[in-house]
This record gives sequence, C-alpha cells and structure tokens, in this order.
Amino acid sequence: MVRLSVAQVLPALNGGGVERGTLEVARALVESGHRSVVISAGGRLVPELVRDGSEHLDWPLGIKSPLTLRWVRPLRRWLAGQRIDILHVRSRLPAWIGWLAWRGMDPATRPRFVTTVHGLYSVSRYSAIMTRGERVIAVSETVREYLRRHYPRLPPERIQVIPRGVDPMEFPAGYRPPSAWLAEWHRQYPQLRAAPVLTLPGRLSRLKGHEDFIDLLARLRARGWPGYGLIVGGEEPRRRRYADQLRRLARTRGLEEKVLFVGHRADVREIYAISTLVLSLSIQPESFGRTVLEALSLGIPVVGYAHGGVGEILERIYPVGRVPVGDRETLTARVVDLLAAPPPVPMEPVFPLQHMLDETLALYESLHRSTRPPA
Repeated sequence: MVRLSVAQVLPALNGGGVERGTLEVARALVESGHRSVVISAGGRLVPELVRDGSEHLDWPLGIKSPLTLRWVRPLRRWLAGQRIDILHVRSRLPAWIGWLAWRGMDPATRPRFVTTVHGLYSVSRYSAIMTRGERVIAVSETVREYLRRHYPRLPPERIQVIPRGVDPMEFPAGYRPPSAWLAEWHRQYPQLRAAPVLTLPGRLSRLKGHEDFIDLLARLRARGWPGYGLIVGGEEPRRRRYADQLRRLARTRGLEEKVLFVGHRADVREIYAISTLVLSLSIQPESFGRTVLEALSLGIPVVGYAHGGVGEILERIYPVGRVPVGDRETLTARVVDLLAAPPPVPMEPVFPLQHMLDETLALYESLHRSTRPPA
C-alpha cells in the first residue's frame, strides 16, 4: 500500500455536517496508515482532530476578504514542501485559494485536486470553482443533478456520488440516553418528563422552516395535543433579530410555553432519542440531510419536506414521512397520523458511514494511481 499525504481544506472546525465529515475522513486516513492534514481557521473540533492522529494547520483560508489571497503562495510552497498527494477542498473560498495555489505548481508533481460539493450553491462563476476538481464528489443524487443541470461543461465521468453516512455505532437503533443525562435534562426541562416532543434541528435561519414548525404546533394544540416543540440550533449574532421574531411568533400563537429554544447542543443524539418525532422543514432543498439520517438511524420517525437530499433519504428509508414542500395542511395531517400510530423505522443501515469512508479513500487511491492529464 502506498502511504498518501492528504490535505483537506475548509473554513473552520466549529461544528456541522461538513466539519464532522472532514473529521471522519481524517480519522479513516490515519487508521489506514495515511498522513492526514486539515487546514482551517481552527475551532472547537481541533482537539478531537489532533487526538485522532491528524495534523492541523491553522490558516484562515475561508475569510471573505481580498487579503485572503495572500495565502496562495504560502499554500503553494507548503504543498510542494510537504509533498502532499491529494488536495481536497470542501468550501468555495478555500477552493479558490487551493486551486490558485495548485494551478501554479508543476503539473507533473503537484497534488491531485479533489472537490466536494456539499451544498446547492447559488449558480455563479464563484461557485463554479467547486467543479474544477479532477474528481468532484457529490454528496447526493440531488447534488449530481444540480451539477449536471447548471454546469454542463463538467464531464459527467468526473462526478462521483458518495453520500454522507452515519455510524450505526454512534447512532444505534433503539438508543436510550443514560440516566444521568435524563436527570439533567429533566432538571432543565421538567415539563418534558412525560410529554410527547417534536424536534426541529438546525441553525436559526429563515430557510430552515421554523415558521412552519410553529404553525404546526399551533394546529396540533388546537386539536388538544399536549406536547412540546424543541428548536435545536444556535443563534448566530447576525441572525439574532430572526430568533427574536420567532419568539414573538410563538407568543402570538399562544405557544410561549410550548416552544423551547434550546440553542446549540452537543448532545443532539440524546435529544433525538427522547423525541417523539423529528422534523425537517427546510424551504430550500438540502444537499443531503444529515440530521434526518441520524434520527432515522436511532429509530426515531422523521417527517420532512420531500425535496433535495431529505426527500432522497426519506424515499429510501421512511417514505411515509415525505410531505409536499410548504403544504402545512398535509404536514399537520401526517404528523397527527404518525403521533397516533407511527410505522417502525427499518433498522437496516442504508447510508452507513463506513461506505462513505471506503468510497472516499478508494477515490483518493484511484486518482493518485491514475495518469495525469496533459498540462
């Protein structure tokens, strides 16, 4: 086996699906005997990354400023000096810095260039950088179709669909939180001790469907439903006004005590596990839908709008949870049905993490062995 040196590049390591996937691939590289380096501006996941055997280079390549271009030459020198075999970029601005550095290197010896399209970005020359990879990873069929529709010059053979995955050991079917966690949870939220709970995970953004969630809770309350709604997601400073609007909306609908804003949580697995249902109500299609997959992996039913990656996941695992986008009447009716008699979630893993890791490392190794294109 050839030992590869792989550098993954992204803006920061504070949390989220892209960041978590980066750590998972980094860990798999180390476990397979390869060298793993992650370049980012740092964040709370760095200690875990380093503990698992990867290196971290603290460079802010994702700051939206013309000054970020000053990193092109240092990155080029570092890639050459460290003899990096694979340069894998996971976000648009770091991809531009990475590509500009890579383009100026000797085509015979420079790293192989890989991009992952994690989102359905606005279609533009800026976003088109994610199609410059010698291999372009699409995280779902939704993303593949987005690329084929909006970037027809991208050869289809350069696109490889590698869905994100969930570790069934981390999100095991039937998981129940430990008693210590439950005691602390009920100390914080005693009203939830014996009540049904609907959970909407995701950052506080207008695109995540919080208004539809609050409307759903109001409709359920009008039917006499005794439960609560959890909104799980951090309030970014630039979105504080939106968070205040949501709280006012909850008060207006008579739900001030029924909608709980629990903020950013590191224990989302436990919160999913105590939920009656998990919701995914993004107005715009998601590229994948990791939160949906995590909840389903635990055996928790999910109801979500049937588009994008969320629609793909529900179609394959829990089709009864699919609801037309924005159809609040159907959403309410479906939730009422599932609260009364939810079909069990199939326990066979459909998107296992190991498959994603195996496919990604196989792509690295195949690209490394392949003939380089003419300069």
